Amino acid sequence: MLSAYLGQMSIPNIVLEKGAEITTDPRGIALDEDGIRLLQGAGLYPSVYTEIGTCMHKFKFIGGTDPVLDKRAFIEMDYGTTEGSTGHVGFICHKQPALERCLRDAMASSKYCDLRSNSEVISLSEDDQGTICQYRDAKGQERRIRSQFFIGADGKTGFTRKQYLEPRGILMEQAHQSFYEETWVALNWKISLPNEKTHPDFALWRLGYTPEQVYDLFFPLNFRFICNPNRPSVCGRFGLPSDRLWRFEFVVGKGEDGDEMAEPGMIKKVVFPYITHPGRRYGLLQDVQFPEDCIQVLRSRPFRFSARSCNRWSDGRVVLCGDAAHVFPPFGGQGIASGFRDAVSLAWRLAVLCRIQENKPGFHEQVLKAWYEERKQQLEKSLSSTIENGKFVTESNPFKIWIRNVYLWFVQLVPSWRHELSLGRRKEGLVRYEHSPEMPFMAEHNGGLCLPQVYCRSLQGSDTEVKFTDDIIFRQGKTGMFQLLVYLKTLDEVASAREVVSNIGDLFHGLIRDDETTFLVENMAAASSKIDLDLFRLASGEEFAQSKLCENRPEPKFYDPFCLRKALEGRRYTIVRPDRFIFASCNSREELRTIARAAAAHVQGSEAS
Repeated sequence: MLSAYLGQMSIPNIVLEKGAEITTDPRGIALDEDGIRLLQGAGLYPSVYTEIGTCMHKFKFIGGTDPVLDKRAFIEMDYGTTEGSTGHVGFICHKQPALERCLRDAMASSKYCDLRSNSEVISLSEDDQGTICQYRDAKGQERRIRSQFFIGADGKTGFTRKQYLEPRGILMEQAHQSFYEETWVALNWKISLPNEKTHPDFALWRLGYTPEQVYDLFFPLNFRFICNPNRPSVCGRFGLPSDRLWRFEFVVGKGEDGDEMAEPGMIKKVVFPYITHPGRRYGLLQDVQFPEDCIQVLRSRPFRFSARSCNRWSDGRVVLCGDAAHVFPPFGGQGIASGFRDAVSLAWRLAVLCRIQENKPGFHEQVLKAWYEERKQQLEKSLSSTIENGKFVTESNPFKIWIRNVYLWFVQLVPSWRHELSLGRRKEGLVRYEHSPEMPFMAEHNGGLCLPQVYCRSLQGSDTEVKFTDDIIFRQGKTGMFQLLVYLKTLDEVASAREVVSNIGDLFHGLIRDDETTFLVENMAAASSKIDLDLFRLASGEEFAQSKLCENRPEPKFYDPFCLRKALEGRRYTIVRPDRFIFASCNSREELRTIARAAAAHVQGSEAS
């Protein structure tokens, strides 16, 4: 992801990948709407629902100790809706090998990205000009790369942190007040469908069930958080529907060995009861188990999960990103998405640092520190929601479980409260950073807020297809680092707004180009125009549902086309960073000029004039 975004910004970069090929072992399987949005930004939206995954729909939290997956949930979070202000569903369940392949395709499409597989870093050093990396290539030969920066996205046990940065005082620390560290077994199955020819004695054929119906019975839709006090677990489908992949994870108890619990005998003991139905359910004398020979085990391995983050994510010109900087428990699907957020928010800062001549010593350290202090704020929010899910799943105190269930039953009697619960982590709204010195946004001008994404249509030419607003604001071919969005209520306001932004790019020293300004009109009934501008209007959820963008995903339920105006609080002019966060918003030319100077000063390490 980092390489793909750097490539978009015309920053040459080399990726040293230790593996020879793309992993065939799916590890992470969940990606939230931020992650989908950032894949979209990398040009990969056409692949999201055709190659990578499918909508996760609901998170169902089920209690009790009996191994029944289709029991009534005591709480459901609906992530199949579009009410998170990104234009996307809340989560997809993806197939990691397909995700990695698509990201590599994005890299391959750029002449600035150079992937070197089967390459292992063996030493790292720094001098006044940058970093020096020694690595062993696919032929076993030692090679050397000199670069301005070195980014370690090599996981929690990788070379960068363990070998280079830990001796310099960078350590993984407890990342949340609710400490969590457990061993879980992660199991991936690929399911094939039984039929009357391959399994003539399977009891459900004579009751009229089809192979697809049998599959749905034993491996139901939606993701389950099994809040079993004796054995907390999670399970659900992932990948494309045609892949028929299923994940089951369960906790390793005290006194148990993770490797032993991952063995076939223990898997039968722990997992097979969930795919064995009592005969009485179908009016049969014998229990019905899904055919074991229709299950291919792709993975069965123990993992140590924890909630940790490094005290610092950079030292000099060496930076940690993703799992190398922080790790998550398995309850919120935040691991990969957080790595994506790291990468995209880091990419534009690296692009700035690579393009400018530093005006003061240590400016790059200042920029990188501001980056990870911002990211740590969002990381804390993600950890909080993840650990909240974990408390539901892992609670073993009978009294606390009873109190929880009674409270949630009562709350869900009120429809508005029930809907708020169903929002899950989205009920907190868009992320807004709290400002501290050197952070690149102006809090007094609504800066630090993640810009909502809505749907739009062009008011010019013949291309009237529905689009995501990110795709027009950050359209391929634009060269400005930051982008200017002008949000208007009607077409009548375009002329005056155009006058306000004219020549404003001169104040940004190339950071923004006024000829790349995006004009967005709120009035969805606005007629087409011959004005020579990037001019668009809002599009409705109904228009999106009929467009190609909605293929293979749910229609946008609860979509709010006016969430952008609400987030901007009525301001017309908004400077947007490449990571989709607002630098500042304002209403007048004078304010815009002030913001322009401040933005230029931020990225040049100088004082605003």
